[in-house]
Amino acid sequence: MIKMKPFFNVITPNQLLAHIKDFPCVDCEKISIDHCMGRVIAEDIVAMENIPSFRRSTMDGYAVKASSTFGASESNPAFFFIKENIGMGEVPQKKIGLQEVSKIATGGMLPEGADSVVMIEYTDMIDDTTIELYKSVAPLQHVIDIGEDMKKGSCQCQKGEVIRPQDMGALAALGINTVTVYQKPKVAIISTGDEIVPIDQQPAHGQIRDINRYTLFGQVLQNDGIPTFIGHVPDDKKALKKACSKAIQMSDMIIISGGSSVGMRDFTIDVIQSFEHARILAHGISIQPGKPTILASLEKTMLWGLPGHVTSAMIVFNTLVRPFLRHIAGETAPPFYAQQFIQARLTRNIASGQGREEYVRVRLEKTPSEILAFPIQGKSGLIRTMVQADGIVVVPENSEGLDEGICVDVLLY
Repeated sequence: MIKMKPFFNVITPNQLLAHIKDFPCVDCEKISIDHCMGRVIAEDIVAMENIPSFRRSTMDGYAVKASSTFGASESNPAFFFIKENIGMGEVPQKKIGLQEVSKIATGGMLPEGADSVVMIEYTDMIDDTTIELYKSVAPLQHVIDIGEDMKKGSCQCQKGEVIRPQDMGALAALGINTVTVYQKPKVAIISTGDEIVPIDQQPAHGQIRDINRYTLFGQVLQNDGIPTFIGHVPDDKKALKKACSKAIQMSDMIIISGGSSVGMRDFTIDVIQSFEHARILAHGISIQPGKPTILASLEKTMLWGLPGHVTSAMIVFNTLVRPFLRHIAGETAPPFYAQQFIQARLTRNIASGQGREEYVRVRLEKTPSEILAFPIQGKSGLIRTMVQADGIVVVPENSEGLDEGICVDVLLY
């Protein structure tokens, strides 16, 4: 039998994050480039050719050998003979020598012997075969060189990156129409508690509607997971074991809402221990709100027991569950835990107890000179505190609080 860790053997958020390496990434699949936006690429994309494969003009003008133009100016123009007119998509037929040019459009292929382009604005037609040029150019001026965009053998997209529109463009430039990506992680959500009722039911005294089912569902979607609601489970060990057994068969991560308290009717720890090869990695994190969070491993499946209070559950998801979800989704570059911060000035003091990180919800307001952060007061069971919040401020573990007027980093939702 697996030995149970004591309740609330508290660890730090960094100690919890160190367990990320305990969980493998999900499987891969090959998909069309048309559907790869926002997916995590599962292999390095190496250019198998130079892009472009020929010198291209970036301006309308005349392809020329740069050294032929040296010394040309408005007061001392140079005369050149036109060899040919190169149309878009055409291969030049004539080589360029000294005092010779070929007319070329933006994107056109430079002829042999040419290494730069003189903009048409700096030329005048003398007759059908001759131009006057009054500005010198340097080699490769107004030209994209062979392989300047992508060098053959260079890595264009790294494994673990989230594919962006510009990455789709790079794939298209290389003629790649299918790409190997990580599958989207499947996340099973289980609501627990005798007091929970469906949202279409009028709660009796002592009951509340199942808010967490929807907030967690939305957070999983927001982080490119595929959420599935397994169902609502009363405070019953057998029912929770049955729901978890179903979830294991169909998901990469299980989230039990309301499954982390120390109450005498909480069976989450017992249910976890009943599975073969189960490991309880954490039951208690030094954070506020969200201290009684559970993280366990059921072989390859990750299981979270989140607090029942909606604000606590959402903050724990955003700060702790999210990095694990993005890790198993294969996201490693840029860092899978990267989130957007903004600096703002705190409008009042925030008190905090030492020995834990505290996450304070704030509302942001822009003034002509700066951004202000207004702490939102309210208990962790109030959904309105999350609705009103634009982000959170982290009070460090060994701090007694933050002073009014200081600049703080706000982690944006």
